Amino acid sequence: MSEHVKVYTSEDMKSENLSKNPLTLVDFWATWCGPCKMLSPIVDEIAAENPDVVFAKVDVDQNPDLAMGLRITAVPTLMLFKNGELVERVMGVQPKATIQRMIDLHR
Repeated sequence: MSEHVKVYTSEDMKSENLSKNPLTLVDFWATWCGPCKMLSPIVDEIAAENPDVVFAKVDVDQNPDLAMGLRITAVPTLMLFKNGELVERVMGVQPKATIQRMIDLHR
């Protein structure tokens, strides 16, 4: 994981005021998940190229209450929040261009 991506817990998601960030992309993942390991370097690369966007990762096994509350049914799942509101959700490994388009669409 790069220095451009924060690790969030359930408490961080509650205490972090996502509405203060124009865009926040959260990657919900698990250590045992092969596709999550494939997606991680893509997210790291996009995070380095988009310093105006907050990037975070949440381990669903360590934060099951958060995963359940946000209806995460599969990993990896990417959720994009704009001013604290969920604007897009995608599941599975996504190509870099798709994730970047998702971010650009909501800028």
